[in-house]
Amino acid sequence: MTNGLSIATITPARDEAGAIAKVIAAVPEQVDQIIVVDNGSHDGTAELAAKAGATVIAEPIPGYGRACLAGIAAAASADILVFLDGDLADDPAKIPDLVAPILAGEADLVIGSRPLGGAEPGSLTPAQRFGNWLACRLIRAFWGRRYTDLGPFRAIRRDALERLEMADLDFGWTVEMQVKAVLYNLRIAEIPVPYRVRIGHSKISGTIKGTVLAGTKILWVIFRSAVLEKRR
Repeated sequence: MTNGLSIATITPARDEAGAIAKVIAAVPEQVDQIIVVDNGSHDGTAELAAKAGATVIAEPIPGYGRACLAGIAAAASADILVFLDGDLADDPAKIPDLVAPILAGEADLVIGSRPLGGAEPGSLTPAQRFGNWLACRLIRAFWGRRYTDLGPFRAIRRDALERLEMADLDFGWTVEMQVKAVLYNLRIAEIPVPYRVRIGHSKISGTIKGTVLAGTKILWVIFRSAVLEKRR
C-alpha cells in the first residue's frame, strides 16, 4: 500500500509458460496483489503463476477483455489497478512510474506509451504500428484527445474504472477504455515505457487472422462510440 492506496496488477495470460514466472518476479514490492488470469492455457501457465506467488483466476473462455474483467472482480479491494501482459514485453519494474501520477493526485488513468519509450526492433509488427497510429489519429479527430499508443501497460483508479462501465470482451478493451476516459472527462496521462520482444508467440499479432480481427474490432469500437455520442 502506498499513500494509503492499495495496488493490484492484473495479467491476462494464455500459454505464457515461458514468461509468466519472470513477469511475477519483476513486479515491485509496492504492489499489494498480483493477479494472473489464466485465459484457457494448455501449457501449465496457471501452475507456474501460482508457484511464483500470484493469485490465479481461471477464465477459460478466450477474450482479452473478458480476462481483464475477471481480474478486476478478483482485485475487489485494490484502489489502483495495473494491467500488463504476461509475455515480459512490458517491464514490470516501471510500475512505480506508471502509478506515480495517480498517487500524486494528478491523473485517473495513465497509459504506458511504447512509441514514447522506444520499442525494441521486432517488438511491434508493422501492422501493430500502423493500427496504433490510425486509431490514435481517429480518436484525436473525433474527440480532440491526443494519444500516442493503445498499449496494454496501464494503470487506473478503481473508482474511475467503475465509471467507465467497461464492456468489451476481446480486442477492443484498450481502445474502449481510452475513448470512454475522454467521454467521462477522466484525467489522463501518458508516460514513456520501454517495450521488449516478447517471450513466446502472440495469439493476436502473431497471426494474420488475429491481426485482422483486432484491427477491425478497434476501428469498430471507435466509430460506434462516435455514432453513439452524436446521437446523444
